[in-house]
Amino acid sequence: MSFLLANYHTHTMRCQHASGEDADYVEAALKAGYQVLGFSDHSPWPFSSGYVSPIRMSADRLDDYIASVHDLQKMYDGRIRIHLGLEAEYFPRYHDWLERMRDRGISYFILGQHYADSEEDTPYTGNECVTADGVRRYTESTVRAIRTGLFAYLAHPDLFMRHRTDEQFDAVCGEASDMICQACLEMHLPIEYNLLGLRYQLEGRSRGYPSTPFWERAKKYGNTVILGVDAHAPAHLDGPDIRALALERLHTLGYPVIDRLPMDQDY
Repeated sequence: MSFLLANYHTHTMRCQHASGEDADYVEAALKAGYQVLGFSDHSPWPFSSGYVSPIRMSADRLDDYIASVHDLQKMYDGRIRIHLGLEAEYFPRYHDWLERMRDRGISYFILGQHYADSEEDTPYTGNECVTADGVRRYTESTVRAIRTGLFAYLAHPDLFMRHRTDEQFDAVCGEASDMICQACLEMHLPIEYNLLGLRYQLEGRSRGYPSTPFWERAKKYGNTVILGVDAHAPAHLDGPDIRALALERLHTLGYPVIDRLPMDQDY
C-alpha cells in the first residue's frame, strides 16, 4: 500500500474563526498534492438553553455545509477524494443528536473535547486546565467520549496543555496522559499530532500543544498516531516542512503513524 497524503481535519468559515471558501481548501489541497481531504468543521449543537456559540457553526448552517461538501465531491470527482465529517465534543445530554448526524450523511466524527460537558454552561477546556481540577475534568470527559466508540480519532489529545508550558507538565498532567492514552489503546482509537499547534509554535505564537512531555510520556503506550492539519485557512494545507518535522519527531519516539482512516483503505 503506497503512502497516502490525506488530511481529515479541515474547518470552514462557518465556525466563525476560520477563513476561506470551501473550494479554496480543495484547491489548496490539490496544489499541495493531497489525495484525500476530509472536511470536519466544528459541530453545531441544539443547545436547549438557547445559547448561541461564537466559535462553531450554527445549527441553521448545517444544511449549507452538507450541501457544499456534497457539491465539491461531485465537482472534484476523480481528482481528489473528499469526505464529510464533523469535529465534535461528546456532550452526554446530546448523545442522540450526534448519533442522528449519521442519517444526514456525516461519515466520521473527530473528537475534539473543547468543553467538559456542554459549551453552554462549562468553560473552555484550555482555560480551565490551568488548574489541576480542570485537567481532571477534561480527562474524565475525554475518556468517557473515547469509550462511546463514536469517533474516528482523538484530536489534540494534549489540549489540556493549551495554556501551560512544558515546565508546567506536572503529576496531574502525567496522570491525564496515562488515562487518555490507555483509553485510546483499549478502543483502538488513533491520537492526533496537531500540525496547526506545531505551526504556531514554530511561528513563535503561544500554544501548548503538541506538548513535548506529553508525547515523551505517552510513547510507552504505543498509540497509533495520525497527523491532523487542523486547517483554519487554505494556506494551512501547504506545509510539507511542518509535516516532515512532525513525522521525524514521531518516528524518533517510536510511534506507529497511519496515513489514512479505514474508509480509505481501498485507495
